[in-house]
Order: sequence, then C-alpha cells, then structure tokens
Amino acid sequence: MKLLYNTVGVIGTGAMGQGIAQIAAQAGSTVKLFDTQAGATDRARDALAAQWDKLVAKGRLDAAQAANYKARLLRADALNDLAGCDLVIEAVVERLDVKKSLFSSLESVVSEQTVLASNTSSLSVTAIAGGLKHPGRFAGFHFFNPVPLMKVVEVIAGLKTATATSTALAEYARQMGHTPVHAQDTPGFIVNHAGRAYGTEALRIVSEGIADFATIDRILKDQAGFKLGPFELMDLTALDVSHPVMESVYHQYYEEPRYRPSVITAQRLAGGMLGRKTGEGFYRYVEGVAQTSAELPVPTVAEIPPVWVSPRAARRSELLQLLKNLGASIETGASPSMNALVLVAPLGFDITTVAVVERLDPARTIGIDMLIDDAATKRRVLATNPATRSDMRDAAHALFARDGKAVSVIRDSGGFVTQRVVATIVNIASDICQQGICSPKDLETAVTLGLGYPLGPLAMGDRYGPTNILEVLFNMQTVYGDPRYRPSPWLRRRGAIGLSLLHQEE
Repeated sequence: MKLLYNTVGVIGTGAMGQGIAQIAAQAGSTVKLFDTQAGATDRARDALAAQWDKLVAKGRLDAAQAANYKARLLRADALNDLAGCDLVIEAVVERLDVKKSLFSSLESVVSEQTVLASNTSSLSVTAIAGGLKHPGRFAGFHFFNPVPLMKVVEVIAGLKTATATSTALAEYARQMGHTPVHAQDTPGFIVNHAGRAYGTEALRIVSEGIADFATIDRILKDQAGFKLGPFELMDLTALDVSHPVMESVYHQYYEEPRYRPSVITAQRLAGGMLGRKTGEGFYRYVEGVAQTSAELPVPTVAEIPPVWVSPRAARRSELLQLLKNLGASIETGASPSMNALVLVAPLGFDITTVAVVERLDPARTIGIDMLIDDAATKRRVLATNPATRSDMRDAAHALFARDGKAVSVIRDSGGFVTQRVVATIVNIASDICQQGICSPKDLETAVTLGLGYPLGPLAMGDRYGPTNILEVLFNMQTVYGDPRYRPSPWLRRRGAIGLSLLHQEE
C-alpha cells in the first residue's frame, strides 16, 4: 500500500517526539524535527542514530537500512520549514495554551491539505482545535512511551474532526507497525480512562488498612495474573506522571467518585518519593532492584480443627473439594460445632457482616476469596474480621498452605483485594462502553496493549462471570454506601440477562 504521509513533521523532540520520529522514519516517511530549545533537534537525531546503531550491532537491523533511516531525519530550524509536510504531529508540553498557540501558528504555515495531530494524553482535542480555521483536519494521535515498543495508538476525534482524518491516521498507524484504536474526545480517552480502576482502588484498599503495598501487589499478580502489581506499576511510571493523570481525569469528570485520587500518592509526590527514577517510591530500590520484605512464614499448628463451610459460600462445591484435597476434616451439619473453623466465601461483603447475618461465631470465622477458580491461581487469600481468634487465623493459614501454594491473610473489608480491583476495572470499562467512547473491541485492544493487563476488562467480566461482578459491586455499594461502586447500566443490562460475551459488538 502507498505510504499515506511522505513527509511528516514532529514538533517536540523529547522521549515521545523521538519515538514518533523513529517509527515514522522506519515506515518510510521523511521526518522533519523541530524544537524551540537550542540544540534539542540535533541531540534527538544523534540519539536516534545511536539507537539504530545498537540494533545493527545486535544483528536486529541491516546497516544499509539504518543508514536509510538516518537519512530520513531532517532538522527544521523554524516552524516555516514544516510548510511542505503532509502530516505534522505535536509532542510538546501538556498545556492547552501552548498547544493552541502552536497550532494556530502552524495553520498559517502548512497547506490546507496538511493533517495536524496532537500527541496529547489528557487535554481535550476539541479544545485544542477550538481556534483553528480548519478543525476537520485536526485529531488526537496519542502514542505511549516507549513508542517503538508500545504498539497501540489512540486516534481521537474532536467534535469537528472529519471522519477521513481519523481514518487516514489509523491507516498510517498501521503502516508504522502500530495498532490504532478509535476514541471519542473524552477525559483520559481509552487507556488512561480505563486505567483509573487498577491503581485508585488499590490505593483505597491500602488507605483502609486492609493490606500493605507488597501484599496487594502479590495478590493481584498471583491471583489475577497481572504482570505488575499496581504499586510496582506506579513506581515504574513515576508519581509525577501518574498522580496528575488521576487528578486530571477526576476533575474533568466533575469529581466523579469512581476516579477520586488518593492522598497517599499526593503526599509521596510532595515528598519526592516518585518511584524507580528517584530510588524510592512505594518500594526502595537498590541498583534498580525493589527491596521487599519477606512474606510471613506459614504458622506451625499442632492440630487443624474441623472445618465447616457456609452454605452461601461462592464456589462452595469447589471449596469443599479443595478442603478434601488438603486433608481437612469437614463438618456437614446445618451449623458448625463449637470447635469448628468456620469458612465463608462472600462476594463483595465483609466477613463481619456475613458472620452477623448468618449468625456465625465471628471469633472462629475466616473468609476466603473464591471469585477465581483456585486451580487458576498461584495464591489463596484469606480475610479475618476484627474478632477472629489468632489460633483460628493460624489454623486456616496452615491448612490452605498445605500443598505449597502461597497464602495471604488480610484484614476485613467489603470485597477481597482481587474482587474489588477486578470489579472496578470491569465497571469502569463498561461505563466507557455505555458512554460510547469507543467500541468494545477497541477497548479490549487498547487496554491489553496499552496497560498490559492479562485480559481485556470485558473479557475479565466474561471469565469471572458478569453476575458475580455485579454481586461484588452491589454488595460493596451496600457495605460502603459509596457511589463509586455504582454498577454501570451497560454492565447491569448484560449481567441481568446473563450474556456470556460482554465484549460483543452491538
């Protein structure tokens, strides 16, 4: 297919600008680099040349091809030097006034056929284009860092963006080896919007004293299959990047409770504990390696008491089979004996409430998270309530660790760690679909490529059951009385009729 844009201008030669220039040159475009900072353009060209030389040295790129790429990088000394470009992409500071002024000046330089695009990650595309004479040829073209490795790009249509503009940018993204997803012009677009669930809910769990940073990271990696825990991820991206995004989305949605930021990240940002790049964030880093405390050892218990399982437990038959496999003595009566360890497995409810409602002895009651099939996890999670006796806690820990699987014991809350985070991810994703921000298919693609989740959020809903997710949300809303757990109408409709494929196109 013919290359859509033969000459591409890139304004701003920081990490994002360099990455965009790299993949544009590799696609076959001549790239004109422009930056107002003295010497920045030459430094960017040198850095890209060095990057290609490294690939040649590793045998991943032919020397002749590297020379061709370098030859396609040209320096633009003034904005007027971009006059002949077919496409100009801006990657400058995230300030609306700066971007609007830049594009206003640029519009008087380039032809009426030149497509203009902003790499903005958080500003309104419509607002940036507000002063343009030809807003139809303007769109958001949001790449992710590092651009060559992050293979997704959001194509964002403002209110006046022409369909042809979005279509052409999406095709050019494919020519650069990336996967385009289409988004409407809303706060956070797709990836930064959908990503609000993972970190913000984990921060709420910490703020409630349920578990510490490392425990939450371990649970979400070992139970739900995330590559990085939320606190590892925030340390990687750095709080001077992630916290402002939290605040931006929250305020742009007029203080929608689902997106409420945390004082924990605000305080650490103020204290300079940004993450890996400062050597300390949620973890302390020594030579780039996170320093984490060892997990508590499995308690030594002389004798495991008999176990009684609540008839209302989630996945009760699977839980009973697991107990048999672990060699537990299982009570089958209508109520537990006076010596029994009492097991409950709620979805969304806290252990205290379950014990009271079911008239169980809270001192002997322990909860276990059964949202996900035990065979699919690398960790079991137990929860105490404020009255749980230490001997019962230790007995449950020892019992569920008998086969060598890791066990975490957390404090009581409405919903376990995985339940809360996964349900919030699915709910916010469903709300994105409800708003028509993007198609369900593009949502799944954007999240898996842009955030690296093990599954797209709607596929998570499919796998763990939309009715289960709804039950977690409804019960958490009851426990907390907080609108942040209000189920999306999009999810409620599908959960109510039991559809198994939430991510189908309508």
